[in-house]
Amino acid sequence: MDIGVISVRYARALLKAATAAQLEDSVSIDMTTLAKSFVDVPQLRHAIDNPMLSKEKKRELLATAAGGNAVQLTRTFIDLVLREDRESLVQFMANSYVTLYRKQKNIIRGKLTTAVAVSPDTELKMRQMVENKTKGTVEFETEVNPDIIGGFILEYDTYRLDASVQSQLRSILTQLRK
Repeated sequence: MDIGVISVRYARALLKAATAAQLEDSVSIDMTTLAKSFVDVPQLRHAIDNPMLSKEKKRELLATAAGGNAVQLTRTFIDLVLREDRESLVQFMANSYVTLYRKQKNIIRGKLTTAVAVSPDTELKMRQMVENKTKGTVEFETEVNPDIIGGFILEYDTYRLDASVQSQLRSILTQLRK
């Protein structure tokens, strides 16, 4: 069976159980922390994939990677994953859960890149503009990149608005070369 299919099935079942227990927000925090732990600590993947490591040690590792004080539903889910010998897919399950959770809650990720830091008011206005367009909640990230010279680049969902001086200069250069 395909890794993606398996991980989405487990994630969907976890989201359904979490929603029924009204714990989807808490489980989302646990799954986000777990997914981030796999990225921040590459050795975690090797430890979880190690067949010589006992299920109990793997349980402890995964509980710690989920934040240490995970809700009972998350711990039960980790137990199920270990019992079914699917621990090698737990990172994919965590990422799938976060994706499904965001979709269910209509949470969109947005990113604003500017040449210099923007004021909190400007950031709030950009966030509100994106929320009005998408009719959802936006997790907004700002980044300072002096290479764009001026202006901004706004990215959300599948859209990208590049109003940077750098892109305008590239456009002019391309036209001059024709």
